[in-house]
Amino acid sequence: MNDNDPLLEICNLTVVRGGSTVLQVPSFSLHPNETVALIGPNGAGKSSFLLALAGLLPLESGEIVFRQQAIIPGFASTEYRRKLAMVFQEPLLFDTTVFDNVAVGLRLRRLGNREITERVESCLDRFRIAHLAGRSARKLSGGEAQRTSLARAFATNPEIILLDEPFVALDPPARQILSDDLEKVLKESGTTAILTTHDQMDALRLADRMVVMNQGEIIQSGTPSSVHNQPANEFVATFVGVENIFTGIVGESNNGLYSVSVAGSIIEVMGAGAPQESVVVCIRPEHVVISMKNPEGTTSTRNVFTCTVSKIVELGLFTKVYLDCGFPLVTSITNQSLENLKLHQGSRAFASFKATAVHVFRKG
Repeated sequence: MNDNDPLLEICNLTVVRGGSTVLQVPSFSLHPNETVALIGPNGAGKSSFLLALAGLLPLESGEIVFRQQAIIPGFASTEYRRKLAMVFQEPLLFDTTVFDNVAVGLRLRRLGNREITERVESCLDRFRIAHLAGRSARKLSGGEAQRTSLARAFATNPEIILLDEPFVALDPPARQILSDDLEKVLKESGTTAILTTHDQMDALRLADRMVVMNQGEIIQSGTPSSVHNQPANEFVATFVGVENIFTGIVGESNNGLYSVSVAGSIIEVMGAGAPQESVVVCIRPEHVVISMKNPEGTTSTRNVFTCTVSKIVELGLFTKVYLDCGFPLVTSITNQSLENLKLHQGSRAFASFKATAVHVFRKG
């Protein structure tokens, strides 16, 4: 196996549960040391995907290839499973001490006591729960229990770790700290990982690649930046928070730019478009700049519109400002910017965004 070869590949994977197809993935590959985040709405098939990869759901059809060898039932499947570890939403701990919970996989592998102790203590340290080694699992907080579950998974030195919403039951502070610790452990250990999450901040922070799923299918796969800024279709755009989504008609092209007519206004886009083609235009709210003075002629920004503030929604750490530019536009700004601009409902202002900030795809 070469360094560039996938560690894990699947081909034409289909899973049926209760008579319904819940997973249909023609192809997927996972490379060594890579962290992949699966995102999508409830029922998208994310958990089913992990369970199928772990051998915990039967396949209706398809093939799983690990290190260029097809996985078959029986001994080979058992050997494959020993290369994996899975962490669930619920910690699923045994009614014994934290130490014994972390050691359980090592004892099943019949390792010696000295090696078990060394591995367990190392993983307890990694997840900052060494002081809990002798405590009963029944007396742990939610965060402590999930740290124990993660330590147990990493103790077996898996080649691939499958993480199914590991932070979902934690409060925000505990979630943030555990997410930071997990990021550090993944980097230090070099463990390949697949993570399912509803929190896109977790995906952005932890993942090298983001996979969007819906109705049991992979809709888009790419770097977190490309998925967020270049969504494949309107579903992905909406799911990853692109609130400015418009239908338009492609117009003229000139000097590496082309125009799209949206509700009587012209939006300039970097690239080349097919004239008269119907397209979907996407602009992330954070790429829209609002100002009280017309920026035209003072910046390289190609798209400038006179607008009226129709609504202001303060969301704690930032504020969303809803604008009427002849078409609706949403921008995200800091609370300090809101105060400095002295915006209020009915304010007249200017909204602008760069041609490079606009993503366009064919209307399908």
